[in-house]
Formats: sequence, structure tokens, C-alpha cells
Amino acid sequence: MVRLTLDLIAKSKNHFKKKRGLSFPEYLKALTHLHFSGKNIEDIGDISMCRNLTVLYLYDNQITHICNLDFASNLTHLYMQNNNITQIDNLFTLQKLSKLYLGGNRITVVEGLGKLCALEELHLENQRLAPGEKLSLDPRTLLSLAESLRVLNINNNNIDDIKGLTVLKELMHFSAADNKLHKMEELEEVFDRWHQLTRMDLSGNPVCKKAKYRDRLITVCTSLEVLDGREINELTRQFLINWKASKEAKKIKNHQHMMTGQLISYSLTSDFNVGLGPHPAHIHSHANVQRWKLQQSLRSAVIVHTDLS
Repeated sequence: MVRLTLDLIAKSKNHFKKKRGLSFPEYLKALTHLHFSGKNIEDIGDISMCRNLTVLYLYDNQITHICNLDFASNLTHLYMQNNNITQIDNLFTLQKLSKLYLGGNRITVVEGLGKLCALEELHLENQRLAPGEKLSLDPRTLLSLAESLRVLNINNNNIDDIKGLTVLKELMHFSAADNKLHKMEELEEVFDRWHQLTRMDLSGNPVCKKAKYRDRLITVCTSLEVLDGREINELTRQFLINWKASKEAKKIKNHQHMMTGQLISYSLTSDFNVGLGPHPAHIHSHANVQRWKLQQSLRSAVIVHTDLS
């Protein structure tokens, strides 16, 4: 089994090029970038002497667990895509981590990120899931990332529902291509909360085939600049927004006319039969007699208006 250790670092020509007067411990202490991608590494050993590490490249290996990184309090970028990781854990001490790449693993639930208050980018695309499985995102984890996360990539993970992502109000780039999203109304409800969103990719989802798909998202996401790889023309956006506003205004006006018609109809028929005197049960009521007379006058006015039309 290949393990990432200090011994492996010492044997690597790409890393330990001893400078004049610099010992190996001093070199490790000064090390900020560690490149060990594509080395068939299966496990991370004790490399705590690399205390100033800021960027760690471990993609394209055979790693199954994230471990032994609790020393890396200065780590800002972690590249672990295309490994065999099944669970996100042991990252809670990485308080400065801003970019996390975990695409192409075997993760089914996104969790264990609650302490990463500086995380701005999370890449989870192309998980190797069992048939029928889909990537799930823990609501508590999402809530903890609501203020910091700017970029989220969940492409190709059999996802059919993103309502839980509504809390990610600071998102600027969102990729969810090649999933199973199909509810247009749900997408509109979520994206209406994302006022910072500038780039989005939903290509390859069933919802893309819905009528007016692109037009509807452009009017909802007023800050969006690129949708599915195509730039949004500002004139087109303004036209669609104005068209939507005009359509809504017309709908409100028609509703008001309908309500007015119903009110007149109700006034002519309630309590008394149209064209008849007061109901016998109310004949001795002076107020009801007066109301009946008023209704007859209103009815006459409506008939006259109809004749003139």
C-alpha cells in the first residue's frame, strides 16, 4: 500500500531539492504546496511537520478516507477528486480552507463541513454512485455554508430536487448539469432567493425541455450573466422582464374585472329573487324593504347600460 509520509516526500525528486544550508525539517516547515497526484496513494500518513502547507494536491489516487490533516490549519486548497472517498470527515480543523475538490469519488451524503466557515468553493461533480442512488446534501451542512459558499458544482449526481439549497443565498456560480431536475416552479422559487448568481449551468436536465425554460430563468435570476454556457444579452433580459411585468398587470386587471362582475351578480340575487318583492320571511322588515328597492334600482341601471351597449 502506498502511503503519503515524510519518507515519501523525501524520496520525491519533485519536492525535496535540498537548498544550501537547508535541512529536511526546515524544508518541510517552509513547504506550502505539496504535489502528489496520480501516485496510487491509498492513505495519508503523518505529515504534520508540513505545518505551513496551504495547497495539497492528492487527486487521481486511491484514497478511501480523509485523515491526518488536523495539523493543516493554514490549508486553503484541497484537491482530492477522483479517489475512492465515501465520506466527508476529519476536516473540521481546516478553518482557512476556501476551496474543496471532491468530484469523482463515492460520496452519497454531503456532510461534515459545518466548521468550515471560510469555504467558498465546493466541487462534488460526478460521484460514482450505485444504481438508483443520488447525492444528498445535509440541511445542517448547507445552513452552515450559507454565508460563505460562492461556487457549488453538483453535476451528474442523479439529483432531482434542490429546494434544500435555497439557503445558499451568496452563491455566484452554480453547476447542476446532467441531473434529473424537472420542476420549473421549484427552480424559480430557489433562484428567486439567489441575488448574487451570475453563472449557472443546468444543461442536460429534463427541465431544459420545458416551454420558455430559458426566458423564465432569465426573468427570475436578474443578476445572471451566463446560462448553460450562453451569455445573456442585457436587451433581451430587459425585454423579458418588461413582458413578464405587462403580463402580470394584465392578469391582475382581468381578475379585478371578474371580481366586480361577481359582486354585481351577488347584489342582484342575494336574499331576494330578482324582479320580485321581498321574501315573505322578511316582509315586515323596513330595512329589507329598503334594500330590495335599492337592488331594483341597481338592476334597472344594469339593464339600461346593457341596452345602450
